[in-house]
Amino acid sequence: MNITLQNIGRRFNREWIFRRVDYTFTSGESYAILGSNGSGKSTLLQILNGSLSPSAGTIGYELNGKNIAVEDVFVHLSLAAPYLELIEEFTLTEMIDLHFKFKSYKAGMDNKAVIELLAMENNKNKLIKYFSSGMKQRLKLALAFCSDTALLMLDEPTSNLDSQGVDWYLNLVERFAEDRLTIVCSNQPHEYGFCGKKLNIIDYKS
Repeated sequence: MNITLQNIGRRFNREWIFRRVDYTFTSGESYAILGSNGSGKSTLLQILNGSLSPSAGTIGYELNGKNIAVEDVFVHLSLAAPYLELIEEFTLTEMIDLHFKFKSYKAGMDNKAVIELLAMENNKNKLIKYFSSGMKQRLKLALAFCSDTALLMLDEPTSNLDSQGVDWYLNLVERFAEDRLTIVCSNQPHEYGFCGKKLNIIDYKS
């Protein structure tokens, strides 16, 4: 998946959050979108994944030499973010099964393998509403990483994770992020240290 931004801007009321973004995200590369809290990182990510329209400029998507319409981008992406909700009344097993009705598993993965990856065999029939915040974050990350998508988007991926959880996240990166376009929104170096390219949102303030 390649994503091309031309003169992209987004404003809230009369104030521009960012503007004049000309940038290309290339398949197989890892990118960090950097900036302080409230700077517009998540807003740019939402424009990139098609859930928010830009106030100015155009955005184009290409996969295997074919143009992808913005309304079809969701098919090709997986996302983990603090603001994404899990279905609290589902068990872990049910949540995984539901997610992978809409996404394909990465090679070698299935429901049992995801639960093993999470080290939650004893919680597979537990309702998600009884999970800790760290367990919920691990589940969001596992669902995103284990989906066979060309585009992987991570917003503040280690929110609510302890140091052991951070190491677990970095292992996921090493195992599942290769050969896909990976975009990380963060202001924590341990979250994006693997990214070869960086875009700082402050460079696009008007």
